[in-house]
Formats: sequence, structure tokens, C-alpha cells
Amino acid sequence: MDSLRAFCDGRYDWLLGVLTELARLESPTTDPAAVDRCGERLAEHLREMEGAVERVPSPTSGAHLRATFGSGSPARRVMLLGHFDTVWPVGQIERMPLRESDGRLYGPGVFDMKAGIVIGMLAVRALAAAGRLADLRVVMLWTADEERGSRSSRGLVEEEARRSDAVFVLEPALPAGAVKTGRKGCGEFELRVRGIPAHAGIDPTRGASATDELAAQIGAIGALRDHARGVTLNVGVIEGGDRPNVVADHARAIVDARAATMEDARRLEQSMRALRPVIEGTALEVSGGFSRPPFERTPQVARLYGIARALAAEMGRELGEGTTGGGSDGNFTGALGVPTLDGLGAVGDGAHALDEHVVTADLTWRAALVAGLIARSG
Repeated sequence: MDSLRAFCDGRYDWLLGVLTELARLESPTTDPAAVDRCGERLAEHLREMEGAVERVPSPTSGAHLRATFGSGSPARRVMLLGHFDTVWPVGQIERMPLRESDGRLYGPGVFDMKAGIVIGMLAVRALAAAGRLADLRVVMLWTADEERGSRSSRGLVEEEARRSDAVFVLEPALPAGAVKTGRKGCGEFELRVRGIPAHAGIDPTRGASATDELAAQIGAIGALRDHARGVTLNVGVIEGGDRPNVVADHARAIVDARAATMEDARRLEQSMRALRPVIEGTALEVSGGFSRPPFERTPQVARLYGIARALAAEMGRELGEGTTGGGSDGNFTGALGVPTLDGLGAVGDGAHALDEHVVTADLTWRAALVAGLIARSG
């Protein structure tokens, strides 16, 4: 570990330079041209590292990038996973410009998750310099639509994961740098209610209120929550009716759903589809479901964490673990049963917030940690 750490520490300026360059190339998911501008420069850096880079076009987003390093006939295959799209629109960097202050680098996309990409790149550089890529293939997959649900990249992520012995996700760390050994599954449901319109003053009993029915259903949805098991539902959007003097004949709600286990995710989907109207004359339609399966802490995940914790200890660091309610592409790889460790990216805070930042002093040791994991995870 000492040589890997020394190499990474000695390339701090390179790491910070690439990170600030990528952050300046704003890449909101909804702007494929902007994403591709960032992706083209990222691809150039990967080629400079002697990676075999493939651009994978998408019909709904910018192109994804896959870069391969190491032996042609590997004994092991490891996947580094992350995304270079962000939630910030082009021009956000003028409102929250890149700046360094008190050991932190602030700016849109630095924490979530361009720093993680550069950490992974430096890790592979360190392994190459140490001659540690013999009989090993490292595949980086950097996607362009994770912030919008990975609609076009999920198949690519799962395809590459199935060929891998381990997956290391360079998403941001938990507080104090802890890695993620579990993530809740993420789902979204839409509940539509049909009612019968009527004049609200002259003859309201002729109608059947869709909004009253929706209110009753919101109560039923709330009863499905089980915080002790990690099952949450949030009715985040409510719409209904057209005029205050008309009994509403339509209403809808959009519900965010989270579950910590696949068993609970399936149970929640069944319960949502089992909802039945309570007001005569109304009808329900439920659509949607879980788009990201839960990433559960298996013995294989625990083994990877144990290796990572030991590596961190060799560098004089404590490495915690935890779970989170947010999703990532690690949900897909973990659900396939491929040993996965998430949250190996930057230490910082403010994802999707105006104070987004990374702790600069932690960047190089995180790169050394990833390099050591790749080398020892076989």
C-alpha cells in the first residue's frame, strides 16, 4: 500500500487539474450536447492513460463511456462504475463558481460525482505504474443518464457487471468517508382516480369525487409505511379537479417508494396494486413500480468491506460503513449478486445543493484505497 499511496499523493496536482477541468464542462443529463462535450474530454484523458475507450451512443441522453485497462487474458475482471451527468443546468457554474476554501473545493458536480471519476482514474494509473495490471482487466463504465434513472444505461451496467468479479462504485462517500454496503431500492407509482362530475351546489350527490377518493387512498398508502424495516412512501405530487364548483371527476398522485430488501419491494408493489376504491362510483388505476432494486448487504459485500477497512487501516484511516435511502447504479449490480462496494468516491457534502464540495485532502488516499481494493479483491 505504501507505494500506491505515495504514487497517488504525488499526483495530487494532476487529480485536481482533471477534476476542475471536468467540473467546468457542465453536463446536465437533460442536455446531451453538453454531456457529450464533457464525455469527449474525459475520453481523451482515458486514452492518455492507454485505455481502450468505447463511446456507447444513447437515444435518450449523451453517450456513455467504457474504458478497458489491463491484460488481454485476465485472471480477474473488476468494474469501476459511476456517472458524469449532473443535476445542474448549464450556467450554474456562474452562480456557484469553482473555488477552494478551507481545504474544500466547491462547485457543481464536484461531489456528485466527478471527483469519484478522477479518483478511479488515479487508482488505475497507480496500478499501471506499479505493474499490477498483469492478469487483471479493469473496466471503467461512466454513464450519462444516472441522474434521470439510468434508462438507457441500465442494460449496459448489468451486462458489464455480469462479466465482473467485483464492482466498485465511485459515488460519493457517506459522512466521515464511510462506504455504502447497502442502498434502498427506489420506486415511483402513479395513482389515478376517476370520479363522476356534478354541480357542487345544486346536486352534489349525483357525483363521485375523485379528490375525496384520493384523500382516502393517501391514508391507505400511509398505512403501508414501515420505518423500522426501511419501507417509506412519500406522496409528493397531488393534482385533481378543474373548478371549485364541480365535483372532481379526476385526480392523481405521484408516490415515491423506498424499500431496503427485495422482499419488501415486491410486497409494496403488490400492496399498491391491491388498492381498491372506497367511494362508490370512483375507480383507481395504479402504474409504476421499482426502477432500482435494493442493494443488500450480503456476505460477499461484507467481505469487500472487510478488505477496504483493512487497507484503510494500513494508511492510518478508519473506514466505516452504512446504508442510504438514495439509489445509484450500484443497486443494479448488487441486485445481480455481483459483489459490490459503493460510496468509494469523494469525501464531502452538498450533493444537489448550493454548497456542494469535496474535501481535497482526502482525494488521493481514496484513490490509493481503490487501487488497493482492485489489487486485493480477488
